Amino acid sequence: MSWTEIVIEIAREHAEALSDALMETGALSVSVEDADEGTDAEQPLFGEPGMEPKEAAWEHSRVVALTDEAADQAAIVAAAAARIKLAVLPKYTLRKVEEQDWVRLTQSQFAPIHIGKNIWVVPSWHEAPDPSALILELDPGLAFGTGSHPTTRLCMEWLEAHPAPAKTVLDYGCGSGILAMVAKKLGAAEVVGVDIDPQAIESAHDNAERNKCAVDYYLPDTFATTKHAEQKFDIVVANILSSPLKVMAPMLSGRVAPGGALILSGVLARQAEEVAAAYAPFIKLGVWAELEGWVALHGRLGSDVVPPAREGA
Repeated sequence: MSWTEIVIEIAREHAEALSDALMETGALSVSVEDADEGTDAEQPLFGEPGMEPKEAAWEHSRVVALTDEAADQAAIVAAAAARIKLAVLPKYTLRKVEEQDWVRLTQSQFAPIHIGKNIWVVPSWHEAPDPSALILELDPGLAFGTGSHPTTRLCMEWLEAHPAPAKTVLDYGCGSGILAMVAKKLGAAEVVGVDIDPQAIESAHDNAERNKCAVDYYLPDTFATTKHAEQKFDIVVANILSSPLKVMAPMLSGRVAPGGALILSGVLARQAEEVAAAYAPFIKLGVWAELEGWVALHGRLGSDVVPPAREGA
């Protein structure tokens, strides 16, 4: 079976409404892209938690609607435009989409990832390159954290370089649960993950079960009602973004046990000083390592000395 895509370039203020209207008038799926992608006018569309854009659209948006090949694309566009009362029928082009093995195509884009000295993140359809290594079976999904992003890699490498057998670990902003699972596989006695996204918690639970890791994952409200409510941890790791990290400085620092370590990532190199400054009243942080413009900050509670960076960082 083949399909036909309807491609419409339209202003931001109409993109979301048109997308909904196309779904209501016969499209099978609709996506919105930056029509200026790949040019000097390309616009990043992302934000830190609490600062996300109100509309998932760009100033110059491209709406792409997938339809059955046999559908009347002209009628779909006309009906959608009428539904949202567009004064002028938008111009559009058609693209043919041939039948493909979408599962194989998607899987071919993801290969095992080698991290640190002895960690491999392996999609379920691949064999582990080194069965004797620390293996995490993790398929790409909706929750952030597959080891491919520099911030995740930095945290995983820190955990590998500072194994904590019989220690307690808190992974705040756990996403897929990957950091918590690394800590557990490295010998941590008790590991807890927290995330504000229910889908992330569900994904993390599934990943932990698949990897035979005993990790507890919670939403913040639930976490506050558990036995961990007042617990302090030997290691606290938070891979989020700079703005929420600064806001959470008192809370995250307060979760670190005396002599325990705090590791932060999701911080751009140019943001390192301001994030460290937010934590200075509680714990001295220094850059442990940098990767592709991102850094991992670390420090120990009760030490007035900023820890040295990783050699070669």
